[in-house]
Amino acid sequence: MQLRTTGTRLATAVTVVLAVTALGAGTLATAPAAFAATPAAVAAPADQADTALPVYPEGTDLAGVGASGFLTYSFTEDGRRKLLWTPYDGGARTALDPEEGGGWTMGPGDVVVFGDDNWSSEMRSITLRDMATPSAPGVDIDLGALNGNYVAALSPTSVLAQLTNAVGQAELHVVTKDGTTTTTRKISGLPAGATDYFGSKAHDGSVLVGYETGPEGARTGGRALVDLAAGTVTKTYASPESGYGFGGLNFSASHVTWFGYEAGTGDYITSVDRTTGTEKKTVLGPHTAEWFHTLAGDWLVHGNPTTPVRAVSLTTGETRELLDSGTAASTAADGTAIVRGERAADGKGLFRIEIAEDGTPKVTKVADDAPLVDLEIQQVHVPDTVNLDRTGGKVTLGWTLSHREAYVDVRLTHMVTEQVYVTRVYAPAEGNLFSFTWDAVLDGADAPNGSYAVEAEAMLLDGTGDPVQQGWQLNVVRTINPHDYTNNGSTDVLARDAAGALWRDDLRDRPVDGKVVTAGRTRIGTGWGAYKQIEAVGDLAGNEVGDLVALDGAGVLWHYLGKRDGTFETRVKIGTGWGAYNKLTGGSDLDGDGRSDLLATDTTGVLWFYKGTGDAAKPFATRARVGGGWGSYNHLTAVGNIAGTGAGDLVARDASGVLWLYQGNGSGNFAARVQIGGGWGSFSQLVGAGDVDSDGRPDLIAYGTGGTYVYRSTGSATAPFSRVTTDLYAGEGTKFNHVA
Repeated sequence: MQLRTTGTRLATAVTVVLAVTALGAGTLATAPAAFAATPAAVAAPADQADTALPVYPEGTDLAGVGASGFLTYSFTEDGRRKLLWTPYDGGARTALDPEEGGGWTMGPGDVVVFGDDNWSSEMRSITLRDMATPSAPGVDIDLGALNGNYVAALSPTSVLAQLTNAVGQAELHVVTKDGTTTTTRKISGLPAGATDYFGSKAHDGSVLVGYETGPEGARTGGRALVDLAAGTVTKTYASPESGYGFGGLNFSASHVTWFGYEAGTGDYITSVDRTTGTEKKTVLGPHTAEWFHTLAGDWLVHGNPTTPVRAVSLTTGETRELLDSGTAASTAADGTAIVRGERAADGKGLFRIEIAEDGTPKVTKVADDAPLVDLEIQQVHVPDTVNLDRTGGKVTLGWTLSHREAYVDVRLTHMVTEQVYVTRVYAPAEGNLFSFTWDAVLDGADAPNGSYAVEAEAMLLDGTGDPVQQGWQLNVVRTINPHDYTNNGSTDVLARDAAGALWRDDLRDRPVDGKVVTAGRTRIGTGWGAYKQIEAVGDLAGNEVGDLVALDGAGVLWHYLGKRDGTFETRVKIGTGWGAYNKLTGGSDLDGDGRSDLLATDTTGVLWFYKGTGDAAKPFATRARVGGGWGSYNHLTAVGNIAGTGAGDLVARDASGVLWLYQGNGSGNFAARVQIGGGWGSFSQLVGAGDVDSDGRPDLIAYGTGGTYVYRSTGSATAPFSRVTTDLYAGEGTKFNHVA
């Protein structure tokens, strides 16, 4: 197997028929459509070569934080959204793929919520993924069936939803999915007429919800703290703001907060002390969409990209500067705050803000902002040409990648038939060589010879970064099998039924568990009942594919040229006068010149030798007499060189069912016959089938009412055959009147 680096150019560009992809400079010009991203999540260990902290992917935005990790999102060049879950402990990252046009948000713990709309209040079809166990299936909840909309996630199996009752009123319910059963539980204690609910992240058994009340055009806002176990409101708060434009709900053990805006004041946070009921307004600054805020105990943490990240005590009013700048913040499940930001001592990353024992904010970096690893295909291990007869019918292909936390999607396309083989190669146990062994099977049959476009696309397991592609050309060759009509090296057997239809069975080129098996049957066509005999004669025209001759009732012999795809060209007339022969057999090289020849016995028992010319227009030379006395045989089969001499051999069956071997002498004649054995009279057809089992020797197929068998040649003249079972024509011993 030749080793090549990605800097090597192919000597000749290869055009992939299906993908119309140029394979040059060791790289595919475009990514094949077959390798488009799938919705399945794929996980891999995070790269921690330079730091003990997990990597926050540079260039992504913070989508939420959980108990054990954080969620980031980014967009590809074509606008597709990419979500990535990264655990804090340096474990496996997981790529998540939201539905096209759908949205996502973070729930309690490590719950990620996917919905069918980009605006959470309009989500009616929900999927909950618990990233504490990324491999676990999601929980689907159909709120649309309940005439409901999403408000907030409560657990890996439940959400808070606004349901519309029978009289059109909005109600707040806990909706739970247990297996296939969905149940609802109404929340009590909310003001009459409350509607348009939205919620905070649930934690500590509670959730803070916002809502609107009052008539259209004169609505006011409200906030309510809900005890989820009791299913009731514990406290309500008035708010002049209403609607989703002023959300930002947060709560801690000491305070509840929400975001607001006032002309002349700007953006601000309303906070209420849960013990004293004292309400306070903390002005953030001029109105901008870039303000972020969250709670850590009784400290309000806030900032935007142009200001430092600060914490202000909602109890004492003390202010502390925590980070030089920041871009996003979220509340973790344990009540601490997570901020994406930067400070001189630590650089960029994620920072956890928690309340120390002295009651002041403590800042700890939990993730480093850094670029994710770039994946490269460094070496390609694909042979230019493989002879499957020398490799046991298999070929090993491989790619050396710059990182092992990846997978490689491989696509092999036969450039004539456009048949495709696709597989995915996962990370090896050690090292960076991603390899697999192809058994050279396409659609259940042996793969055809010829050129294959080999396309490889590698992707990091965590779904980050862009895929990298490579393309090469692989040529598959085999020793020519004279009984092969599909150019795949394996024997094809033809059979005609009583209606005159001709059928082709493609055998596998190697036994399976000691049995010769078929790979499928194809109907070639009808009208073949006009022929007295149909004979497989090997490659008469020099195009390396088997041909047929057929003798009609008028004594005309016809040539059917094989097309390499299991079918035949329109017949061509060889000549007349062939009605004098009652037996024809061909497909064996009887004189050692490398071309298939034909034998024929006339009605007087004389055997004639027709030397193959290799010319499709005149496939046979003038006949030569072999000898008389052949009328005692009722079946002749040219089987090829089964005894190891320099030319093809012949087997002949007499009226008593005894089979005789005639070894070819290389001049179109034969040595003295050798008895093979008796009992062959139970077979109606004996077919010289080429090399059925790919051991380098031609074999014999016997068909009849007693069953069908493959007789493998042994190379011995005294015991030339060893019988093997097959599923060919199983239970069809009387269905066909001619087999070739």
